[in-house]
Amino acid sequence: MKLSQTGDVWWKSAVIYCADVETFSDSNGDGIGDLHGMTQRIEYLADLGVTVLWLMPFYPTAGRDDGYDITDFYGVDPRLGTLGDFVELVRTARSRGIRVIVDFVMNHTSDQHPWFKSARRSVDDAYRQHYVWSARKPPSGKKEVVFPDKEDSIWQLDEKTGEWFLHHFYKTQPDLNVANPAVQEEISRTLGFWLELGVAGFRIDAVPFMFSNDTYPGSEPDGFNPQRYLGDVRDFVVRRVGDAALLGEVNLPYPQQKDFFGGDDGDGLNLQFDFIGMQAVYLSLAREDATPIATALRQRPELDITSQWANFVRNHDELTLDKLSDTERQEVFAAFGPDPDMQLFGRGLRRRLPTMLGGDERRLRLVYSLMFSLPGTPVLFYGEEIGMGENLDIEGRLSVRTPMQWDAGPNGGFSTAPQRRLTRPQPSGLSSPEHVNAQAQRQDPGSLWSFMRTIIRRYRQMPQIGWSDVEVLDHDSPSLLAHLCRCDDWRMLALHNFAADDAMVTLELGEVPEGSVLRDVLDGRDDVPLDRAGRVELRVDGHQGQWLRVVAPGEQAYA
Repeated sequence: MKLSQTGDVWWKSAVIYCADVETFSDSNGDGIGDLHGMTQRIEYLADLGVTVLWLMPFYPTAGRDDGYDITDFYGVDPRLGTLGDFVELVRTARSRGIRVIVDFVMNHTSDQHPWFKSARRSVDDAYRQHYVWSARKPPSGKKEVVFPDKEDSIWQLDEKTGEWFLHHFYKTQPDLNVANPAVQEEISRTLGFWLELGVAGFRIDAVPFMFSNDTYPGSEPDGFNPQRYLGDVRDFVVRRVGDAALLGEVNLPYPQQKDFFGGDDGDGLNLQFDFIGMQAVYLSLAREDATPIATALRQRPELDITSQWANFVRNHDELTLDKLSDTERQEVFAAFGPDPDMQLFGRGLRRRLPTMLGGDERRLRLVYSLMFSLPGTPVLFYGEEIGMGENLDIEGRLSVRTPMQWDAGPNGGFSTAPQRRLTRPQPSGLSSPEHVNAQAQRQDPGSLWSFMRTIIRRYRQMPQIGWSDVEVLDHDSPSLLAHLCRCDDWRMLALHNFAADDAMVTLELGEVPEGSVLRDVLDGRDDVPLDRAGRVELRVDGHQGQWLRVVAPGEQAYA
């Protein structure tokens, strides 16, 4: 890896922060976050060390799926601001070294979108083929729907025309016919529009649904190549902005994820969330056994140099555990969400990490130490840096999308509006802003926020982590994950103990220059000498993480 390459392929050593404009900061006192409020908080993100701000949908919406039911792909929800406010946000972020990427949600539209309102007027309407229709209802069941608590089929009858339209999500979100060249043209036009306004890339929603070949009576299953079209989308954004990046939501097994990367050529998505690894982390936490995450890391496929894993422990949806077996999922439920009200769709949890861990900050720091030490790009969901909790009084997955907690004052500093007017109620009890807020933690060098700031700084000082290959080391301590990050001659050993008891481990790191040591880059422990074969015996406290750089004589641990 050359340092100059980190600018060309910037997403491989980025720190991504996901935020919802509506719940981040309210600048005008109406109880709803807005783009101007987000702009005023850019200094906060820069101080934390964030390099990429990912905005959840802020477009005009029918308001039935928290912004994911879009009525205009070229606009801004008037409650949140204007296109001018958006440009000011992008410009301000750029001045502080922060790129902005936006959610791209063109798998479907709202049923209130002008295209669909026109399409359902007649089977001969000009927009009819923008959507997927069938003259008779194709077979479908609950296993195919995304929201099984609300829908029992992915097909809905349109009473006026007597035909059925496809919707993988809610029936108010009809799927676009991405195989239609006219829709592809709309997709390119939309991507190009936001690129012209300064975005650095897109987080593409629902990739396996959008880039798929839907089969139904009368369809042509071989008429559309979704992988080739994904490559066309990648080519388009790169032609418009040479270093634009595509981050994809692809919750599939690793071999299928590699297909969406573009295979060995890497001409598809630039980044994908590692759902397999994330779920394995929770199973390891529940068992206090590193075996699940070690197994997942060993199964990660090798990627092209421009491709990257996005590492995360929590996102804006339910914490999905769908890739675990039924027995494994029940283990995680029992450990972190035993109450049925904490669970969702039978496959996930609607809680944030701090409450799942009972507020145990040692385990919290363990998890984030692990996330940032793994080869890949770390992704944070707003509020993770201060340990925000959820509000289970809010229905469904929205329980984790509560207003950001800035200080201990009224409404946690989110808004000056009366509490009843807030877009959503904040958590109470030990998770309330009185106990958990950014202002107090920024002033406390021992806080979770300060720990996160330090670990982000170390990650950015060692961009080799993002460019590394991962090697899981063998040893005889089941609770301990020992992995080696390798990038050319650069090496870092990361140790993470999932159990409460201390662990002793003997490791072989391979041949090292004479006089080499392991240097702690997080907590400043004394150097540990290595013999020429790289053998070492180490002690790791319970629920502790360590980052140890292999440093040769005269070498600096980090920039």
